[in-house]
Amino acid sequence: MLNRRNFLTAAVGVAAAGGLAACAKEDKSSTGTSSGGSKAITLGFSQVGSESGWRSANTTSVKEAAKEAGFNLKFSDAQQKQENQISAIRSYIAQKVDVIAFSPVVVTGWDAVLKEAKAAKIPVVLTDRSVETSDDSLYVTLVGSDFTDEGRRAGKILEKVLAKAGVKGPVKIAQLEGTTGAAPAIERAKGFKEVMDADHKGDWKIVVSQTGDFTRAGGKQVMAAFLQSNPDINVLFAHNDDMAIGAIQSIEAAGKKPGKDILIVSIDGVKDGFIAMSEGKINAIVECNPLLGPQLMEVVKTVHDGGSVERWIKTKEGDFMQDQAKAALPTRKY
Repeated sequence: MLNRRNFLTAAVGVAAAGGLAACAKEDKSSTGTSSGGSKAITLGFSQVGSESGWRSANTTSVKEAAKEAGFNLKFSDAQQKQENQISAIRSYIAQKVDVIAFSPVVVTGWDAVLKEAKAAKIPVVLTDRSVETSDDSLYVTLVGSDFTDEGRRAGKILEKVLAKAGVKGPVKIAQLEGTTGAAPAIERAKGFKEVMDADHKGDWKIVVSQTGDFTRAGGKQVMAAFLQSNPDINVLFAHNDDMAIGAIQSIEAAGKKPGKDILIVSIDGVKDGFIAMSEGKINAIVECNPLLGPQLMEVVKTVHDGGSVERWIKTKEGDFMQDQAKAALPTRKY
């Protein structure tokens, strides 16, 4: 077990724990022992929230994998607020957990709390999303997807969608962005633009782009506004399936046919996205795998035991066209 050094005073510990109780939902499992009879690893995990089907599947995967591994999991839902995650992490430090893992709401603003964890000699593992720090040693590794590559894959699969639909001439694209400042929103937009700039400067144009905050309600609301300001949109690129599903409602309300009048490419691969694709309403989906729990628990154990891990442990994912949806749907686990 790693040595611990409690650098916080009791007052700070109480304040941090109180702040967490006031700001975020914390779910604590009972302390157990591992199968070998030694004291169980205590993992403090702060989740972004429950904003989408993807996130719910990710949370379930983490909880189930922690139970299977025999870990004592302290779980907190940040409700998409960075201040809640920072409070949760400080509470975990005060509780002297063995390892801290979190999926950061946004990219920046973590240096202070990560330095506190490092001073307490508690290793930090990032899941799903990356951060920008002044010191790369403030976290051990990232377990998650390559969001920039997902954006590139979305651009490449859109080429196939357009060819299959026989679309010729200018492509007017609406982009539903994820949460402002979040790594997947920044990097998916970046990767998609790379494909546009390299291969489609003359024929593809993003005519409107705005955050839908990764939610169905946000996708529905923003898409309705898009259609009013730009009624000639013929492609939608959504940073996740939930926003795409919300957007479909607004497209249909406007008297247009999703998947035909407006071609749709989205990212994630949740079951509801595959259902919409099997119904012809989404044309292609770039998968982002949320089932990171088992992989995360392996990393946590290795880090806790003093082993070395890669700086970025990427997840395996695939891409799906509309004609693959019905066959793939029964095997979708989220």
